[in-house]
Amino acid sequence: MEVSRETHFLLEQGRFVAALGFTKARSMGPVAEAVERAGGSVARVFRKAELPLRLIEAPEQLILLRDQLALVEHAARELDDEALPLRLSMPAGIEGLGFFGRRVRTAPTLENAIERCNFGIQSMLQSMTHMDLTQTKGRAPRLAIWTYEILDDAPVGRQKNELLAFGYMISALKHFRVGALRVTLPQRPLARAVLEDILGCEIAVGEKAALIFPAERLSNANPACVDPVDTRGEDMQSPTDFSAAVERLVELALLERRPTIDAVRRRLALSARSLQRRLAEAGESFEIIRRRVVLAKARTRLSDGATPITQIAYELGYSDAAHFSRAFAAWTGESPRAWRRAALARACETGLPPLGQRP
Repeated sequence: MEVSRETHFLLEQGRFVAALGFTKARSMGPVAEAVERAGGSVARVFRKAELPLRLIEAPEQLILLRDQLALVEHAARELDDEALPLRLSMPAGIEGLGFFGRRVRTAPTLENAIERCNFGIQSMLQSMTHMDLTQTKGRAPRLAIWTYEILDDAPVGRQKNELLAFGYMISALKHFRVGALRVTLPQRPLARAVLEDILGCEIAVGEKAALIFPAERLSNANPACVDPVDTRGEDMQSPTDFSAAVERLVELALLERRPTIDAVRRRLALSARSLQRRLAEAGESFEIIRRRVVLAKARTRLSDGATPITQIAYELGYSDAAHFSRAFAAWTGESPRAWRRAALARACETGLPPLGQRP
């Protein structure tokens, strides 16, 4: 069967986006605090990972999974500490992962908690990863094997990310009063003895990163708060098409006040021409997406009613308030000051948050 040009385009775009893993910034743990506490340079670590320092203040921001991997790797190198990922995630615990972590921690049994984790990670916290639970057969005692796998082909920081995940996973096990008997990693780690001491168990080389513990413990009841019917999801809103992926990366670049095409195309390993061509085929352009992101951010900041317009202009990458005001008026037909007055007046009349501001 002959594939139409339009169908071929959609398939290509879908494959490109499917190969990009995204995650929430909070999943990398308090990396900046750890680096600062150990006397390292937070700015240097973020610079080497080519990430904006203001990401520290935006835990819900979506970033490429490979960028998280690179950041944790550079932080470990900065401190010469192979165990840094465990030191980030173990103290934070599974609850450090926000709604996702709370949902796992309030499951009625350990098996339910692992199911919530396995089925929720891609949609709620980190795409392009896979978690699974299996049990050994034909021998006693039976063992449970909880695996974590990175599907993104990122070349840097894979093992550091596996260790980071282990910290959160072990936290979940400990909450249900279970300890790992053994862990496996696809490659033998450096500083193995140090890692084993922190984990409290042996590290072996295996096909996948995994925690291994007695299967009978899967029925352990939650010793704390239980929500047996929590089937809700807090969608991470991971991009499903190329335009949406570019939009998320423009949001990230805006944290550095530089949402330029060069900043985005480098993250995607594309030339500017290729990026523009892909967007044009989708009926978009980089400038349209940039304007959409900047306008949404401008409306949100104006809606708070307190932030000076000069500061908002600076945050959005404008050299002064006049340039921002002219651009905003061209997009909306109103000056920023007039838009703010109208938004706040509507909020007072309706009792609803101003447009551009979440309830």
